[in-house]
Amino acid sequence: MHDFCFTIPYGLVIVIGGVIGYLRKGSVASLGGGVGTGLVLIFAGYLSLKAFSKGKNSFLGLAIETVCAAALTFVMGQRYMQTSKIMPAGIVAGISVLMTVFYLYKIATGGNHIPAKAE
Repeated sequence: MHDFCFTIPYGLVIVIGGVIGYLRKGSVASLGGGVGTGLVLIFAGYLSLKAFSKGKNSFLGLAIETVCAAALTFVMGQRYMQTSKIMPAGIVAGISVLMTVFYLYKIATGGNHIPAKAE
């Protein structure tokens, strides 16, 4: 699978979670963190998608995705350890761990597989 196939939906989930946190609890931190990080993830996924459509890899996009997922893992993991609340801290930390591992795998294997052009 290509990184952008997971990154764009992951970013959307983070944005939606930030908006829901703001609407339910009035948390400006949730709104800023969720929407900000989610939009950065969507942008990085878009960079990767555009590079893939040109037959290249976007290692900048992959690096941004990895940093965002690792940061969310750390921040939400800390929040889960403090509160023991599965929702939202545990869920976001769990998803972010999986995404961080996926991005590290993509980096280790050289990025997205670019199919050879048929002539």
